Amino acid sequence: MSGHSKWSKVKHQKTTSDAVKSTAFTKASRAITVAAREGGGITDPARNFRLRLAMENARAVNMPKETIVRAVERATASSDNLEPFVYEGYGPGGVAVIIEGVTDNKQRTAAAIKHLFDRFGGSLAGPGAVGHLFSRIGALDITKSTDSDTMLGLALVSGAEDIEEENDRYWVYTTDSSLHAVSEKLREVGMHIRSQKLIYVPRERLTLSPEVAHQASELVNQLRDSDDVTDVATNL
Repeated sequence: MSGHSKWSKVKHQKTTSDAVKSTAFTKASRAITVAAREGGGITDPARNFRLRLAMENARAVNMPKETIVRAVERATASSDNLEPFVYEGYGPGGVAVIIEGVTDNKQRTAAAIKHLFDRFGGSLAGPGAVGHLFSRIGALDITKSTDSDTMLGLALVSGAEDIEEENDRYWVYTTDSSLHAVSEKLREVGMHIRSQKLIYVPRERLTLSPEVAHQASELVNQLRDSDDVTDVATNL
């Protein structure tokens, strides 16, 4: 019985892992397709920076090369209605939330997101309602291969704004417009960039009671579980 029980546990873990991987692949694939379309149909990542970002982020979640190629090809071969979206709202305790994603049905996606906000006592808001509480910046995830002082020097010379050290990686932060230039310069000096993207960071953090903060975190987690959502930012 113990062997059967162990296998059941492993099987459950594998099923969960496969589901998480499938969701990550779906999101990455959609991002690639939209980036190619919004780049005027340019499918060469060397000439379409947004596409390059999307492809690098797909590799970061271990998406197979052939799947990435199919996502790029779909930009011109498919007639689906994939389009990006940004929604803003207030969660429990007044926490500000920005949701980014890609959908083929904005009405369905908006209804699903509104349902989650309602469920946790929050509300969707209009464009710009909470956007002023955040800054839009670039973030590069870089494999740690040198000491922090050297990394800081390389980052600043490359035009970055700041860095953070985290276990086996550095996070290098840039202005939104200089992300591409900084990443190119850091590649030239041998830095391995795992992924890079534009993110929202709060200008100020909101402090909530543990109970309310937990509710807000649950809202964020459920938003992130949506196939249509690619990123969620809060000022929590």
